[in-house]
Amino acid sequence: MAFYVYIVASQRNGTLYIGSTDDLIARISQHKAGAFGGFTAQHGVTRLVWFETHGSRDEAFRRERQMKKWRRRWKLHLIEEANPDWLDLFDRVRLAGLKDASNWIPACAGTSGNERDL
Repeated sequence: MAFYVYIVASQRNGTLYIGSTDDLIARISQHKAGAFGGFTAQHGVTRLVWFETHGSRDEAFRRERQMKKWRRRWKLHLIEEANPDWLDLFDRVRLAGLKDASNWIPACAGTSGNERDL
């Protein structure tokens, strides 16, 4: 089982939050939905800009605590090094398990978009 340390941001060079989890997709979905109403919801911190994988919960937790003590510029450097455009990595992570989308058909394929035509 994998464990993750991640950084979410409000925008490029904006408010940052560091966390750890064993389900990155679910946790980032919670941030995006404002599910807990705390710091990240109050500051609009929803963009996954960096993450790393660890082999144990304890290892990820220690790394999270270590990084929370870092100076802001160190955190910014870490993000810039891995994700210079500050892209939201959520969809990339969420869709990473999709091996071949060549046969994937959207639910609305073949319709005009006008329900009267159905």
